[in-house]
Amino acid sequence: MTKKRTYEQINKKIKDGKAVVVTAEEIIPIVEEKGIEKATEEIDVVTTGTFGPMCSSGAIINLGHSDPPIRMQKAWLNDVEAYAGLAAVDVYLGATQASDSQGTQYGGAHVIEDLISGKRIKFKAISQGTDCYPRKKIETYITKESINQAILFNPRNCYQNYNVAVNTSNKKIYTYMGVLLPRLANATYSTSGQLSPLLNDPKFLTIGIGTRIFLGGAQGYIAWEGTQHSPQSIKNKDGVEINKGATLTVIGNLKEMSTDYIRAAIFKGYGISLIVGIGIPIPIINSEIMKYVAVKNEEIFTEVIDYSVPHLNKPSLGRVNYKQLRDGEISIQGKTIPTSALSSYAKAREIAQKLKEEISGGKFSLQKPIQNLPAYEEFKSLKEIE
Repeated sequence: MTKKRTYEQINKKIKDGKAVVVTAEEIIPIVEEKGIEKATEEIDVVTTGTFGPMCSSGAIINLGHSDPPIRMQKAWLNDVEAYAGLAAVDVYLGATQASDSQGTQYGGAHVIEDLISGKRIKFKAISQGTDCYPRKKIETYITKESINQAILFNPRNCYQNYNVAVNTSNKKIYTYMGVLLPRLANATYSTSGQLSPLLNDPKFLTIGIGTRIFLGGAQGYIAWEGTQHSPQSIKNKDGVEINKGATLTVIGNLKEMSTDYIRAAIFKGYGISLIVGIGIPIPIINSEIMKYVAVKNEEIFTEVIDYSVPHLNKPSLGRVNYKQLRDGEISIQGKTIPTSALSSYAKAREIAQKLKEEISGGKFSLQKPIQNLPAYEEFKSLKEIE
């Protein structure tokens, strides 16, 4: 039986330049050739990646104090309103917030991308004024160099395993899963399958609060479970386990990030989103985690959901695997449906590779979680009470 490996042992190998690191794609043929136990002995870290729209994202920005000072009560960046109820000069800019003047053609996600790229951002704030903060209005320009902190803080990212979206109605519909054509004419999905972080550690054996991650081109951390974190483990008719519903809250230094891995997006008829690149290293601490990271697209299933139903509990039309999705078509209700991805598998692969190189080069060490993510949490809906 393979001996257990500790984080300290792996980090020493990383420091010494001796760690053996492979991506979640590369581990599959290794396990097929050598088996679980031998692969566990030889491999220290497996890297994962995802790059897709993550609407529940935003940034905390500290503007610094003006002279005379102002306690901001309403604030705008490039005409996009930010939440200013964080004391004097901190704001939280939500990625999906739309511009007051341009509507959904520009929003919080665009401001975040512009800030990362070094562009000047027009800033405006107003206040009622107080004795200690007498100023009532300020208009100026900021850049990432002129402000103090810019913290990417995303409450719900890295969905473990999202639905496939279809439309059975007779009209085209516009959703956060893209444009869905009538009468099952297309299907969209947004998970990177065998590269997806939370599908490579579905029981959260190594991923938890405090885990160091690749976030938007910089090093970040998992700060908490994500909002709506509701891990579900169900089995399909063949007994294959389907893991879905886990999410992460992530945090990192926006100033260190790159627009290669943080991009604004507009979904026609729906609104604005932020495309976020996340990579999570999986330390091979034992053979159990090796079994999980060796998962293949054909072994990972998700549900096909009818988005034309205007209710929370939308009907499932069946289950498909990621090999079928990536092959370009699925069969639902006897009909062959073309598929397309909202997330980029190529960028997910790039992120896993970049993280592999940083670990192999001793630039990225592993952080053992200080607390595990909940293995179960009930998902509650909002009730209307008269």
